[in-house]
Amino acid sequence: MLVIAVVLVAITLAWPVPRLLPRLTFLRHVPGPALLLWQAVSLAALIAGLAAAPLAMLDAARTGDDVPTPTDHVGTLVIGLSVTGVLVVRLLLQAHHTGTALRHARREHRDLVDLLGEGVAGRARDVRVLPHPTPTAYCVPGRRARVVLTDSTLSSLPQLELDAVLAHERAHLRFRHDLVLEFFTVMHSAVPPWLRSPGGLTEVSLLIEVLADHVALRTATAKSLGGALVTLAGGAHPSATMGAGGLALVRLRLLGDRRRRPLLTALTLTAAVLVLALPLTLIALVIAGH
Repeated sequence: MLVIAVVLVAITLAWPVPRLLPRLTFLRHVPGPALLLWQAVSLAALIAGLAAAPLAMLDAARTGDDVPTPTDHVGTLVIGLSVTGVLVVRLLLQAHHTGTALRHARREHRDLVDLLGEGVAGRARDVRVLPHPTPTAYCVPGRRARVVLTDSTLSSLPQLELDAVLAHERAHLRFRHDLVLEFFTVMHSAVPPWLRSPGGLTEVSLLIEVLADHVALRTATAKSLGGALVTLAGGAHPSATMGAGGLALVRLRLLGDRRRRPLLTALTLTAAVLVLALPLTLIALVIAGH
C-alpha cells in the first residue's frame, strides 16, 4: 500500500497540483515562499517518480520485514533500476538540450546587442541601448550579462522610472532568476505532454517578475515602478531573455497592495517543507518494511 501511495504522490504532484496552484492567487503576495513551494512540488514529484519502480520491485521481492539481498533478486533489481534509469536519462537530456539552447540564444543575442547597441553616459558598461520605436527593457543573463534598453525607453521614462526598471533588471541578474526559470522549464518539458501544465510555467514566470519588483522597491517607489510598467507594457523581448514589462496588469495590481503577510509566508514555507518531506517519509517507510 505504501508503494501505491508513492505512485499517487508522484502523479498528484505532477498533474493536478500544478493546475491548482495558479488558482491560489494570494500566493503572488509572497513570491519568494511561493517559488519555494513550486520547487518543493516539482522536486517531490521527481523523487517519488524516480523511486516508484525500485520500491515496487523491492516490495515484490520482500519476504517479511527484512530488506532482500540484492544478489538473490538480480532480475527484479535490474527491472526497477532500468525504469528509473530511463527517467533519469530523459531528464538529463532535456536539461542539456534546454540549457544548451538557452545559452546559445543568449550568447548570440548578447553579441548582437554589443555590435548594434550603444552605452549610456553615466551608466554601467553592461547597459546597452538599441534603436527601436517601442519602449522596451530586458536583461540577457549569463557570464557577460547585459541590460538592454531601447532609445524610446530613455526618451519615454522619467529618471525615477528608469532607475526602477534598471533595479528590476539587475535583480534578475543578481539573484540568477534565469536559473530558477530554467529549472522549471526543464521539469515542465521532461514530463509527458499530457501531464504538463502550461499555466504552471506562466505562474512561475509571474512570481519571478513579482520577486524582482519587490527587490526593485527597496530603492524605488511603487509609483515610479508602476509608471514604468505602464509604459513598457507593449514591449516585447527575445524568448531567452527576461523583460521588465511582462504581465504588467497583474503586477500593477500587486504593487497597489504591499502589506506584509508574515502568516501567509510562514504557512507557505511550512507547506513547502511538508510537500518535500512526504515522499521522503513514504520511501523510508517502504525501505523499513512498514
